[in-house]
Amino acid sequence: MKQKVPVSTIMTQNVIKLNLKDDLTKAESLFKKNKIRHIPVVNGNRIIGMLSYTDLLRISFVDAVDDEDEVVDATVYNLFTVEQVMAKNLVTINPYTTIKETAEILSSKEFHALPVVEGDLLVGIVTTTDLIKYLISQYE
Repeated sequence: MKQKVPVSTIMTQNVIKLNLKDDLTKAESLFKKNKIRHIPVVNGNRIIGMLSYTDLLRISFVDAVDDEDEVVDATVYNLFTVEQVMAKNLVTINPYTTIKETAEILSSKEFHALPVVEGDLLVGIVTTTDLIKYLISQYE
């Protein structure tokens, strides 16, 4: 297995983002529409937080709702802002961080996605799923 492969080779570059002023209803819609679990929160292109689908589950019964229960979700979501729910103390990496280093960080922490930044600017996101796909590709 290659040792010094940069994370930029496996990260998602066209990142779906939320702005601080967006609401949690929009966040839920983005999670479901794009079948993703993590959304960086930005101010311009500068990352200021990370919202996970699990964060929404903590404040709602998102998993257990059907179309008739959407009003309940909207009410719960209106009680909180993105800023209140998102993770603020982020661990970030740069595009040159190796895949091995990235895997070490994710395996030692309680989160499953890392924003990839150059300076303060968000340039990508890498998830545990990206790492698993990379590992599988090494056996093909």
